[in-house]
Amino acid sequence: MDTLCSSGEIGSKFWDSNLSVYTDNPDLTPCFQNSLLAWTPCVYLWVALPFYLFYLKHHHRGYIILSHLSRLKTGLGVLLWCISWADLFYSFHSLIHGGAPAPVFFVTPLVVGITMLLATLLIQYERLRGVQSSGVLIIFWFLCVVCAIIPFRSKILSAIAEGKISDLFRFTTFYIYFALVLCALILSCFREKSPLFSQESDDPNPCPEASAGFLSRLFFWWFTKLAILGYRQPLKEQDLWSLNDDDCSQRVVQRVLEAWQKQQKQDVGPKATETFGKKGPPEDEALLRSTPRSREPSFLRALLTTFTSSILISGCFKLIRDLLSFVNPQLLSILIRFISNTEAPTWWGFLLAGLMFVSSMMQSLILHQYYHCIFVTALRLRTAITGVIYRKALVITSSVKRESTVGEMVNLMSVDAQRFMDVFPFLHLLWSTPLQIILAIYFLWQILGPSVLAGVALMVLLIPFNSAVAVKMRALQVEQMKLKDSRIKVMSEILGGIKVLKLYAWEPSFLNQVEGIRKGELWLLGKGAYLKAISTFVLVCTPFLVTLATLGVYVCVDPNNVLDAEKAFVSVSLFNILKVPLNYLPQLISNLTQTSVSLKRIQNFLIQDELDPQCVERKNISPGNAITIHSGSFTWAQDLPPTLHSLNIQVPKGALVAVVGPVGCGKSSLVSALLGEMEKLEGTVSVKGSVAYVPQQAWIQNCTLQENVLFGRAMNPKRYQQALETCALLADLKMLPGGDQTEIGEKGINLSGGQRQRVSLARAVYSDADIFLLDDPLSAVDSHVAKHIFDQVIGPQGVLAGKTRVLVTHGISFLPQTDAIIVLADGQVTEMGHYSALLQHDGSFANFLRNYVPNEDQKSLEDEEMLLIDDTFSTKTAMTDNESVTYEVRKQLMRQMSAMSSEGEGQGEPVLRRHLSQSEKVTQVTKETGVLIQEEKAETGTVKLSVYLDYAKAVGLWTTVAICFLYAGQSAASIGANIWLSNWANEATMDKKQNNTFQRLGVYAAFGFLQGLLVMLSSFTMVMGGIQAAHLLHKALLYNKMRSPQSFFDTTPSGRILNRFSKDIYIIDEVLAPTILLLLSSFYSSMSTLVVIVTSTPIFSVVILPLAVFYAFVQRFYTATSRQLKRLESVSRSPIYSHFSETLTGSSVIRAYGRSQDFKVLSDSKVDSNQKSCYPYIASNRWLGIHVEFVGNLVVLFAALFAVIGRSSLNPGLVGLSVSYALEMTEVLNWMIRMMSDLESNIVAVERVKEYSKTETEAPWVIEGSRPPKDWPLKGEVKFQNYSVRYRPGLELVLKNLTLHVRGGEKVGIVGRTGAGKSSMTLCLFRILEAAEGEILIDGLNVANIGLHDLRSQLTIIPQDPILFSGTLRMNLDPFGHYSEEDIWKALELSYLHTFVRTQPAGLDFQCSEGGENLSVGQRQLVCLARALLRKSRILVLDEATAAIDLETDDLIQATIRTQFENCTVLTIAHRLNTIMDYTRILVLDNGIIAEFDSPTNLLAAGGIFYGMAKDAGLA
Repeated sequence: MDTLCSSGEIGSKFWDSNLSVYTDNPDLTPCFQNSLLAWTPCVYLWVALPFYLFYLKHHHRGYIILSHLSRLKTGLGVLLWCISWADLFYSFHSLIHGGAPAPVFFVTPLVVGITMLLATLLIQYERLRGVQSSGVLIIFWFLCVVCAIIPFRSKILSAIAEGKISDLFRFTTFYIYFALVLCALILSCFREKSPLFSQESDDPNPCPEASAGFLSRLFFWWFTKLAILGYRQPLKEQDLWSLNDDDCSQRVVQRVLEAWQKQQKQDVGPKATETFGKKGPPEDEALLRSTPRSREPSFLRALLTTFTSSILISGCFKLIRDLLSFVNPQLLSILIRFISNTEAPTWWGFLLAGLMFVSSMMQSLILHQYYHCIFVTALRLRTAITGVIYRKALVITSSVKRESTVGEMVNLMSVDAQRFMDVFPFLHLLWSTPLQIILAIYFLWQILGPSVLAGVALMVLLIPFNSAVAVKMRALQVEQMKLKDSRIKVMSEILGGIKVLKLYAWEPSFLNQVEGIRKGELWLLGKGAYLKAISTFVLVCTPFLVTLATLGVYVCVDPNNVLDAEKAFVSVSLFNILKVPLNYLPQLISNLTQTSVSLKRIQNFLIQDELDPQCVERKNISPGNAITIHSGSFTWAQDLPPTLHSLNIQVPKGALVAVVGPVGCGKSSLVSALLGEMEKLEGTVSVKGSVAYVPQQAWIQNCTLQENVLFGRAMNPKRYQQALETCALLADLKMLPGGDQTEIGEKGINLSGGQRQRVSLARAVYSDADIFLLDDPLSAVDSHVAKHIFDQVIGPQGVLAGKTRVLVTHGISFLPQTDAIIVLADGQVTEMGHYSALLQHDGSFANFLRNYVPNEDQKSLEDEEMLLIDDTFSTKTAMTDNESVTYEVRKQLMRQMSAMSSEGEGQGEPVLRRHLSQSEKVTQVTKETGVLIQEEKAETGTVKLSVYLDYAKAVGLWTTVAICFLYAGQSAASIGANIWLSNWANEATMDKKQNNTFQRLGVYAAFGFLQGLLVMLSSFTMVMGGIQAAHLLHKALLYNKMRSPQSFFDTTPSGRILNRFSKDIYIIDEVLAPTILLLLSSFYSSMSTLVVIVTSTPIFSVVILPLAVFYAFVQRFYTATSRQLKRLESVSRSPIYSHFSETLTGSSVIRAYGRSQDFKVLSDSKVDSNQKSCYPYIASNRWLGIHVEFVGNLVVLFAALFAVIGRSSLNPGLVGLSVSYALEMTEVLNWMIRMMSDLESNIVAVERVKEYSKTETEAPWVIEGSRPPKDWPLKGEVKFQNYSVRYRPGLELVLKNLTLHVRGGEKVGIVGRTGAGKSSMTLCLFRILEAAEGEILIDGLNVANIGLHDLRSQLTIIPQDPILFSGTLRMNLDPFGHYSEEDIWKALELSYLHTFVRTQPAGLDFQCSEGGENLSVGQRQLVCLARALLRKSRILVLDEATAAIDLETDDLIQATIRTQFENCTVLTIAHRLNTIMDYTRILVLDNGIIAEFDSPTNLLAAGGIFYGMAKDAGLA
């Protein structure tokens, strides 16, 4: 280098220590200034350029119009280039005129000039690629300015010293150059306008990050606006920004699906690939296709390949940050040496303090860029997993559905996907920890030599211990997940069948079931937490033990090894660097173990069998036919016997075909087979044309009635009107609060069963498909409505005439009008042909008809007045509606009353019904809009102190106090150890040797072990407290929910309640306690740091106040915003899972109508709206981190500065102590604020659980002082005295002053139009509704005076909805185990189920699936009858739901009831009048009052309302 400057004008050396280092007025040589210093920015730009150009090539954001700013920047670049060339030409000029300029005067202007030209071109290229703010150029201009500051000072100093300016031209050009680069730096900080056609132009609220400038991104200033807004007022959803394109579900999920598809193709053997090649189904269904494979495709690999670039970029950030973290200990080492050396110039100290600050700031900035990158990737990862699971759930087979309940599948989405998001940010620690350990050992070796190996050996020895703990924890985790799944499953079933539990008084049995599972869960949780506490103890002790071992060996090996301040504190700060990765490691290991369990579960789900889209041939079919099955055999699961076998069916185009047969013969299965829902064992199925499907149990979405009918198709007013008209929905619309814009609740809870079925039918009619598969749509409606629908829709004159229709039915009156009838028995077609042909054939069908048609004259079958045996007079009130039993699980809401219903209004005017479906408040407020389900409230403002107190009480107040004291003790021990070390080191400084080494070591060790012991004690105490809190909070929630009145479940979606039991309880179980521990440890650490620094440099107390004020200010801003973002995130999470479970319930309907794609889009939009609150939450943490670490970095700066200023009075030991503590401060402050806000956002779980633990409950189950006699009721006499009831305060009365007396043993039929109050009356008997006035007496005892269970257990009801729970058949009949096996078999015999149960290998232990899915609806109804036969109480209420049962079984049931309940009082809500014609008396209700009450013969003779009904039904 010297040769560049040796000749000519400079004639100086390149480096001169006396000039630059050992002086009180340092400067650099002119040679150094003109060469290396001037080249530094140029070298940076040339090195960065290739990478930057590669980036720009792949990131084109659009084109930015040439602006004044851009022109100005370019102009400055050109001027700088000119200045450099002027310098160069000046050198040539002086060479020509006999001067001898040094070579450096030619090289530097040339290099700088070319670089400036390059920078100018780069400005324009960036503009063309849409870059609004260039980080590369800002850094370049910044380096130019920094490198020009030293010559700036030197030139002025030398001019002053010499009294003249030696080289005026270069002097002038330099200052012009300086002014220009300064301007260029300032201008580069401003950003350009948005590119043309960018997202911002059409987005009302774009994310400011995309268009933020480089500095704004670096310091996260783009978030400040939202932080201020959140501080001023609680954030609302509309305040949130739109998502960046790269974060949208659609894009992210698509990328992962493509990667997963590749995995599957690679891992499928060559044979399977051929089957792929034949015919590709729609893209993202194919990619989830399950096929025989040589080895399983790896979902993990698919995720990693998708997110490789993000992982690599974040890895680079992490690497730079890790390397930078070792700079400060080296600076500390120099600082201690500087303090020891009294001769050293003071500016060294200031430079060191400045460098420490700069190094810390660099670390902070890079660390938060790393975190931002990795957390956003984690968010995308969760989005991707959610989307993939959703798409898979749309195509899984029924057998898979049967194995995994909706609860479990929702868990995959809520818990397992979240686990991935939690663990992902820490993945880099897997390589970063070993790297940091190696670097630390390298630097320690330089200070302490081989004695470092003692510490390393200790670390290595602890690895197997930690691994063993991790393995054990993983095993516990797997067990715990199983228990959690089963608990959520039971809970979701309880919520689905809560009404049945109340009517049967079965709550205690299910309560015990949940408590039993919970007990096991908490026991495992406890074991896991104790293991965690032990590993925490090891962790806290590790850095200390390593320091102790290393220093101990160092001083003991050789008496000449003296421990001075530099060695002691530099090694302590190096060990402190290790503390962070070692602290994270066990958390990472336990998170990884949990995530590997989750990965396995997700992977197992994704490789499950899928419905084969090819199993139903859509293209080729024999001419003239719309549907053909050729020797088809079908099963619901490969391991089950075939449900349908040897089917040969041909349905001509445009024909109406009826399917009839007894319960469980496979009628619904046949429809499923045509839809491709069953697994085909052999044969072929062909269906030509689009399909519309009306399931037996209507599937209704939680959206408006109009949306339910349109089902995603475009609005065609004429066709829509026709669909409503023909399906008899117009009268209902008039009565619904918002007409067809009324919001229908989950599972259609504010519609009656008949209305739901008609909406489902209207959906089919509107779809205008070619083929209509109608699975018994007429069973849920009244006789005259059924007739209307048949005539207007299904029959030969209906709107569907000319379309192909397959109608499953139990109503025989319609059969003559069909083109063909298929008679099924035991899964086979026994007969098939036209009605008349079958009658002539004289087979089982003809016999069946003769038995069930009252009038022998066959002609009367065509008569319009013919008895509709199916459904003579259905008054389906919403009280007891035909709920969708399909996957009732999460969201099934039984409810009190439908909003309105037009069924049963045969001739009179429509009866307006005021008792709308839920708390009056909802109905009143939303009368206009027709909204039913209340929005879930997001609390706003600070979490109330009472919530923390609630949690502290649950933990135990003494426990809480003990934990705080133990932590304080641990901090004191830690400070003690370090002060002892400082004194020990100072001893060496004074007399260069060490005395009583062993005493020094012993005390130091004692302090360390005391610290570890206190940490372990506090962890154990916290574990005990946390588990006690988890137990108490869950218990309170469970008990309250079991005792909540029915009305609560009617208006609260079960997804919302389930969210409390899954997500919120998970947080209380596993997140809160560790968060509190971390908060306490960081709080005490920061306190001890301040104490140490203030004691060593008291002047530091001056800056504490301003720093604390700034810290508190930032914290207030941050907490207000982040808390609200977290709440918004919680609220927007529920709809994702509600929609998912709704989709699972209706997947067959969605597939039949070909709407899968639309539902994927819908799910994606729900996930995106959740992401909109997650993304700013991540950004808020970064914004906070940068600002808080700035405070921490200032603490480092001031600690070092004050040490330099007061060096005369300080010893090296104290400086080492105070600065090494200060270096930890940044991390600690950041943690503390993070933990505070984590605690605040997680304590919301306690708030939410408490909210649902304090809702209003129903009357006590048992009132000890007022229990009825053991054998009550003896006679079964029921009296209503002036009885009135309303659904809720403020609503009109449903029953008005009812007074009637039913004698013991009487059989009373209750009839009346929809809304007359029949079901309400039975519900009052069970006190599901409580009296407004009057009383009900049973055997003279007022039912309001006894406990609910004493009452309900003595009454029996056979409800309309046959609800079963997953578990054995025995549990479903007798959950308390009161009855003997003999009793149960007898009940089964009387309910005609014994043959079915005997054929099952498991007998009474036959496993019913969730909601009784593996039994037909008819069989479920028989199970309900068996329950009633077992209870044998004196009063039986029949809400006669025999619509789903064929006529023969129906007759048998009626006979059983007549014989078995001969001496009982029977109250029957009649849907078929013929079943009650032989009853003692008939009660006719009209509008909540008694219209008629007498024997059937008297009523028929009187010619009143009852007579009119009987006439309608053809019985009079």
